[in-house]
Amino acid sequence: MDAKPDTLPTAGAAAPRRRAPGARRLQILQTLAAMLEDPRGEKITTAALAAKLSVSEAALYRHFASKAQMFEGLIEFIESSVFGLINDIATREASGLRQVRAIVLMLLEFAQANRGMTRVLIGDALVNEHDRLQERMNQFMDRVEASIRQSYRVAISREELPPQFDAAARAALVTAFVIGRWHRFAKSGFRRAPAENVEAQLPALLV
Repeated sequence: MDAKPDTLPTAGAAAPRRRAPGARRLQILQTLAAMLEDPRGEKITTAALAAKLSVSEAALYRHFASKAQMFEGLIEFIESSVFGLINDIATREASGLRQVRAIVLMLLEFAQANRGMTRVLIGDALVNEHDRLQERMNQFMDRVEASIRQSYRVAISREELPPQFDAAARAALVTAFVIGRWHRFAKSGFRRAPAENVEAQLPALLV
């Protein structure tokens, strides 16, 4: 597909003499995302994160008021990446059904490219963290489902689907399928690819 999922930017090989504004903040988020890729799925503490960065915990809190704020940084990356790609798909594809297909593939490929983010997407990394983080991810999934529902409505308006087609019910089913694939990917220790055999399954899933 043309739309490629984003990955959290990585720092350049050569460290500048003077750190650019926000560079340490980005490094903290990069390190947190990398630690989330541990297949054992262990809870990440600020002490472990600080040790990984070879800094003190106090140094972390100079850039983030709390660990919850660090996770919010990852969620902001997920939101901007995914909805930017969804907007690109809606602009590029006139066909509603092709929009749905492209959105599903993008969501699965995003998880594949951002393994640590998958644990945020499914809420696994947010267990015992601040409630607002899971609430925000719930809102994220509601928006994803709404985007898929809108694409189905486009398909109905273009007569790709019959007028009686239940766009809301099918969008909920497709969203549940994507979430299920994310869960399997994370729980398999990132061995089972999210898009495994999806091309053979999409025809039955989408319509």
